Amino acid sequence: MRIHRLLAVSVSAAAVALLLGACSSNKSTSSSKQAITLPTDQELSTIDLSKSTALSTFNTLNNTNEGLYRLGKNSKAEPGIAKSESVSNDQLTYTYNLRSNAKWSNGDPVTAQDFVYSWRRTVNPTTGSQYGYLFSGIKNADAIQNKKKAVNSLGIKALGKYKLQVTLEKKIPYLKLLLGFPVFFPQNQKVVQKYGKNYGTRSSRMVYDGPFKLTGWNGTGNTWKLVKNSNYWDKKHVKLNTINYQVVKDKGTALNQYNQKKLTGAELSGNQAKNLRKRSDYKSFMQSSAFYLSLNQKMKLFKNKKIREAFSMAINRKQLVNKVLDDGSISTGSFVSKGLATNPKTGKDFTADASYPKSDSYNLPQAKKLWRQGLQELGMSGRTIHLTLLAGDDDNAKQVTQYLQSNLQELPGLKITNNNLPSTNVLAKQASHSFQITMSDWFADFSDPITFLNIMTTGNSSNQPQWSNKTYDNLIKASNTTDANNPEARWHDMVQAQNVLLNDAGITPLYQSADPWLMRSSLKGFIYNTAGANYNFKNAYVK
Repeated sequence: MRIHRLLAVSVSAAAVALLLGACSSNKSTSSSKQAITLPTDQELSTIDLSKSTALSTFNTLNNTNEGLYRLGKNSKAEPGIAKSESVSNDQLTYTYNLRSNAKWSNGDPVTAQDFVYSWRRTVNPTTGSQYGYLFSGIKNADAIQNKKKAVNSLGIKALGKYKLQVTLEKKIPYLKLLLGFPVFFPQNQKVVQKYGKNYGTRSSRMVYDGPFKLTGWNGTGNTWKLVKNSNYWDKKHVKLNTINYQVVKDKGTALNQYNQKKLTGAELSGNQAKNLRKRSDYKSFMQSSAFYLSLNQKMKLFKNKKIREAFSMAINRKQLVNKVLDDGSISTGSFVSKGLATNPKTGKDFTADASYPKSDSYNLPQAKKLWRQGLQELGMSGRTIHLTLLAGDDDNAKQVTQYLQSNLQELPGLKITNNNLPSTNVLAKQASHSFQITMSDWFADFSDPITFLNIMTTGNSSNQPQWSNKTYDNLIKASNTTDANNPEARWHDMVQAQNVLLNDAGITPLYQSADPWLMRSSLKGFIYNTAGANYNFKNAYVK
């Protein structure tokens, strides 16, 4: 997920936008008590859904705006602006009847054309959206973004004021999940054109069709509010009147303010989590993430499978999550995160269905053996191998890379230098493959294994190790085409694809991250989803 990757490899930054708490423990649900205060460690940069790359923006949009669907508990797609859907027999044409009572916060009706305009704006190359790739599979989306077809050829059409048609060029089994993600929300063309390049740069330069409206944000400030949207079509089910936000970047300051009851939730650092995990108000939210090492396989050294296996077997992942991170993060050995998706027939988690090679387990003697064998095969025996590990410069990334350095240097003759840089520098080097080893991460855009597996296909821009395997590519292709409407066959394709990836040591899995918090228990009814925009406060209330 690109919005997380732009926050580099910080575990704590992955939950940048929100956490939960209530300003009052009063059991009354009267309107005067329906206000909460939430901390965030990052300023808003834009609320333009076509241009945003930050998790804070997508969590804000998820609560101030709404698409055809809204993602409820366990990422279940619930009716949003669309009140009904019909699908053609070939599963390529979807028709949506929209609510005639849905309005923007300025009173304008939300129409089918608002969706047409929004989607075209996002895939238009001149917009420069970094999330246009999610439209792949919608008719002509890829061709438009590659400047081979006109924007108005996109497979979306208004059949009337409140009827919308979407045409696909291939089946998308997870379409509903995509439609609940903010990139697919509508935009009011009149408002976008009114503000031009300033659209979305202040709360007043935007309109909202969701449960709340953003107010008090001047584009650079450290405080803002979400207030109940009186024009929202389902406002009767919105209980909170106000969600107050303030930027608190330092974890120590946030904890102090929480203890002084100035904040109602506090995101914790790894060390804080270790010390406070026995408190009753301690919460750890598992994230649909994968942190892993990318070994640049354009290098002679890393073309050798034994070398890649040696790296993997030299890392003690249990110690990494239990001693170094110790914040609820787990090591599954999987690329696809635990808790993301289940087998359509048996209900088993993806990580339970997959198989794992011996190289996923810590075995230093075997790692040293494979290391020596690999060097001998490459004609590099007896040499001192100097390599640089690229990662972010936040505290967690530094702790993890220091630990990895100590593990990997147990391999005879291997010297690791850590290069911890600001996130923008890391991302630039990863994008251009200007690294030897890097700590990569990916966060799920939606609750389906393909959101992880797609990126490791040959030539994918997010395939940082530049690993390539025809069997893998064919399995992913089958899951997206011939088996797209056969849930069991598609599941099997994806499980087998991950097995191929791990058996070939295409990546070096490290851990799945968790986000630790202290939070008060008086906020009820909120929804946390591990993938995509995490927080949904539509039905939240203070008890």
